Amino acid sequence: MTTQRFSFRYKIITLCITASVLPLILVCYFSGISLFYSILALLACVLISALFAAQLSAPLIDGMNSLETGLLNFKDGELATLLAYEGSDELGDLCRLYNQTAKQLRQEKQWIYQRELMLDKVLQSSPQAVLLTNDQGFIVYSNHSARSLLDAKSALEGAKLEHFLESSCEQLTRAIHKGVDGLFTLDKEEQESQTWHMATGRLLLNNQFHQLFVFKQLTRELSRQEVEVWKKVIRIISHELNNSLGPMSSMLHSAQLLTKEVDEPRLKRVFTTIEDRIKHLNEFVQGYGKFAKLPTPQLSTVNWHTLIEQLKSQWQVDVSLDEGVTTEADHTQLEQLLINLLKNAYESGSNPEDINLTVQQEANGTHITVSDKGKGMSEAVMANALIPFYSTKTTGSGLGLALCREIVEAHHGQISLHNREQGGLSVHVLLPS
Repeated sequence: MTTQRFSFRYKIITLCITASVLPLILVCYFSGISLFYSILALLACVLISALFAAQLSAPLIDGMNSLETGLLNFKDGELATLLAYEGSDELGDLCRLYNQTAKQLRQEKQWIYQRELMLDKVLQSSPQAVLLTNDQGFIVYSNHSARSLLDAKSALEGAKLEHFLESSCEQLTRAIHKGVDGLFTLDKEEQESQTWHMATGRLLLNNQFHQLFVFKQLTRELSRQEVEVWKKVIRIISHELNNSLGPMSSMLHSAQLLTKEVDEPRLKRVFTTIEDRIKHLNEFVQGYGKFAKLPTPQLSTVNWHTLIEQLKSQWQVDVSLDEGVTTEADHTQLEQLLINLLKNAYESGSNPEDINLTVQQEANGTHITVSDKGKGMSEAVMANALIPFYSTKTTGSGLGLALCREIVEAHHGQISLHNREQGGLSVHVLLPS
């Protein structure tokens, strides 16, 4: 650019000199002026023409210098610099147009930057895990959910995706290598099996192809829909039973009044049996109604020492409580959760001294473990233990663990069941911070 600019200035000076010297040569030739004076006149004409040309082209060169500086700034992405050339000629109009363009581009750049910040904030707080890799397999973008999915302790950017897949679950590695949209299941230690959906696609970014992975956990959504179906069934059953139990109770009372004077022991036994069954069905309906209409948790800071003392007054249990455990939960629902888990532990056939309750403070929340040394569970029973109505006990309602699951998920937590290597069952509950 500099060489071309000086060349342009040289051309202007040369053109001015030529335009002034040629007429002077013709005048000297036809007027018969001596050669010495002709040369002096030509030299004077050349010098004056060069000075005038340099003086006249200076504003043009200054304007071109300003434009060059501004365009170099554009090239470097710098839009804050404006041109100072304020001439009233065409070049001045061009510089003013440049300044207007720079201001508009700067405003648009700021708006795009704000939108990028907002988009990054949304992606970072999204429960969906987002990964973007280049053609060499290096991670160029990830959010917090992606780091949690890959069990990474620091940022993923700049590292190879394969490096993290070496220590990840086999199901996740297989899904990424397969590279097609679909569902897969993650089995993690001390956690319930998780169902995930992976969506992937290639996109062109900065003239280079990238691979985008979006992982969405469906476990909670599937569980929520499943529980909602069960709740709807329970409400319908409860409604129909209540419609029948009311008239039956009224008719039984009327029959008892009509036969009050009749001395028939068998009739009294019939009435007593019917009354007991109506009472049992009422309790049955109330128990299921409690599950179907669990209120929204009213969160408060849990006093673990008080809660554990209340539990020990009802159950013999060995408790391990970390110092400084801070839990935000509904006290009544949390107490019901622990009572149900301890009741199941006692009914598992375990010795009372082998039943343990552990409460630990972790980075992501409160980890509660209730373990026993009972019979444990088969894989089939464990797969259905958290489903309403499912029970292996002859007198069980199938609501104990289902209600525990409902309470935990109402607190946005996780519950999982695991057989212990030394025998018995271990129930893990994670309540988030």
